[in-house]
Amino acid sequence: MKTKVAVIRFPGSNCDHDTVLALERIGAEPVTLLHHADNLRGLRYVVLPGGFSYGDYLRAGALAAHAPIMDALQEAVERDQVRVLGICNGFQILCERGILPGALHANVSGEFRCRMEWIEVVSTPAAWPGFTPGMRFRLPIAHADGAYRIAEGERKTLWESHSVFLRYHDPVNDSQEYSPNGSVDAIAGISQGSVMALMPHPERAMEQWMGSDDGRRFLSLWLEVNR
Repeated sequence: MKTKVAVIRFPGSNCDHDTVLALERIGAEPVTLLHHADNLRGLRYVVLPGGFSYGDYLRAGALAAHAPIMDALQEAVERDQVRVLGICNGFQILCERGILPGALHANVSGEFRCRMEWIEVVSTPAAWPGFTPGMRFRLPIAHADGAYRIAEGERKTLWESHSVFLRYHDPVNDSQEYSPNGSVDAIAGISQGSVMALMPHPERAMEQWMGSDDGRRFLSLWLEVNR
């Protein structure tokens, strides 16, 4: 039996269809839910896809964070009823909602960055033991607001609680900290409880002709399937 996965679509989402196709590719059954839905239909897995929800007005993810579906999602998270993956704009929305700590700011370059990057697993999320420290993925980024920021006190807590999940990695200068957007500590993704989020796009790295098929492995580990 295929695992059903909710894919939330907001006005301005532009990666929802790619996410649906990627989930189908790893053997899941995606179910698209619109932003005005008031419940998750009992679905255990939820993806907040990339895009420019509500045109990124105010701040990226700020308006989507208050959509009705987010009320249902937050309640399900608090009851530990779902496993959530936020991708790019989904990461921004989760932070704006307060489900995850910190915020995503404008890239320090002032430019939209769209290119392949290496990311490395820093710690094993309790909810996803398939991810192990040192594991690397080559995934594309595509964002203007991807610099992760967090207050200094919370930053320490983030590391102590092993919530820093992914960091950007430069395979050429392995010993040097590298970040394509200026994220604090080169953070590319975090994980707390049943919620995981990252700025790179696994759904855009499903086949070698796309530049990498590491996204298939990443999504399979998140969904706990072996493809």
